[in-house]
This record gives sequence, structure tokens and C-alpha cells, in this order.
Amino acid sequence: MPAPVDAGVSRDGDALVFTGALLRAHVPALWQAAQPLRAGARRFDVRQVSKLDSAGLALLAELGVADGGGIAIDGMPAGLAELRAAYRLDDQLAFAR
Repeated sequence: MPAPVDAGVSRDGDALVFTGALLRAHVPALWQAAQPLRAGARRFDVRQVSKLDSAGLALLAELGVADGGGIAIDGMPAGLAELRAAYRLDDQLAFAR
């Protein structure tokens, strides 16, 4: 059964812009959609994210560190701060030291 289509990712300048619900059901499609867009991205715009679970956070963190470092985050969807704290991630989604 395919995941609902209420999440997306696009490119705007140096940002990957995420929209909708970043939930476990959406992560595989978002990962695939983000691959051709991510080269040179310096920011993640999550201001239009309505929901985020641990799988959504893992997606952002993996995309952020895949090219060698943390990434700036624009926005704070509900749950992001709590999940970052639980997984000991800093404000650039890298492991806090």
C-alpha cells in the first residue's frame, strides 16, 4: 500500500524545502525525492512541516550529515526540539558533544 502523498521536498536556492508530514510512511519517498536536489544545499526549510516523528528526524539528520557536516534549519515544527534533545542532536542535527 503506497504512503499518502501529504509530504514533499523541493529546492529553493540553497535550501531544501520540506512540506507536510515528515512521518515514517513518507520517509522512503522523501529520501528518494531529495537525492537529486541535495547537492549544495546549506539549509533545510521546515517551516511548512505539519508533523515530524523520529523517522522524519532521522531523514533530516542523515541528509544533513551525508555531505560532510551539519546543516542550518529554518523553522521548528512541533516535536522537533523534543526529538533533537532525546537523540542528543544539536541545532544542525549533528550529534551534540
